[in-house]
Amino acid sequence: MFTFIICFLAGIGAGLGTGFAGMSAAAVISPMLITFLHMEPYAAVGIALASDVLASAISAWTYRKNGNLDVKNGLVMMGAVLAFTLVGSWVSSLVPSSTMGGFSTVMTLFLGIKFLVKPVMTTKESMEAVDPKKRIVQSLICGALVGFICGFVGAGGGMMMLLILTSVLGYELKTAVGTSVFIMAFTAFTGAASHFVIGGAPDLWVLALCVLSTLLWARIAARFANKASPVVLNRATGAVLTVLGGAILIFNLL
Repeated sequence: MFTFIICFLAGIGAGLGTGFAGMSAAAVISPMLITFLHMEPYAAVGIALASDVLASAISAWTYRKNGNLDVKNGLVMMGAVLAFTLVGSWVSSLVPSSTMGGFSTVMTLFLGIKFLVKPVMTTKESMEAVDPKKRIVQSLICGALVGFICGFVGAGGGMMMLLILTSVLGYELKTAVGTSVFIMAFTAFTGAASHFVIGGAPDLWVLALCVLSTLLWARIAARFANKASPVVLNRATGAVLTVLGGAILIFNLL
């Protein structure tokens, strides 16, 4: 029963973060499994990434149905992210003394406060006014930056993408989240597969509970987000990220 409760609560946090803000489930599920179930960190990250796959996919589908997903530039950015994640991982292996484990937590808190204090009110009209060729170049450069940081630090991909899509590329918030979860579905699948191949099969009971709980709450959050007004969505996203960032920080200190 204790395992069920922990996995269900972890899924709530991860699902809401994914559906509202494109946040990686690993940022929530991993610390909870490690802290409360005393799971080996590598296995916990694998389960978290696996939970992220379906949650991000169902969220991306929901955003796509509502016209809030930029597939073309999302694919361009995804290619750059995947390629430079490998580069970042290689560079990180050469500098073992550099550890930035708290990066994802700080990014989550920062973005939560940002959406509450300075909401993203960009419209689709102004977003679509950008020259398509310029947008592709921007997607390549920003994807390379996100991928390198992700590979070097090992976390924060979803949050980095959301920040860059809204603040640098000028995306409207719903389209930014939709594009972010679209990319995260593929990156999470790649990460989960590599973890299971290297580390072996995970605890199937914990995996199933985390996947189902995350999927359920991501679906609920994505449906709410696509129906909400920009003001409400900014406040909801900011509140969710701030609470999750604070909770993760507490878990890491336990």
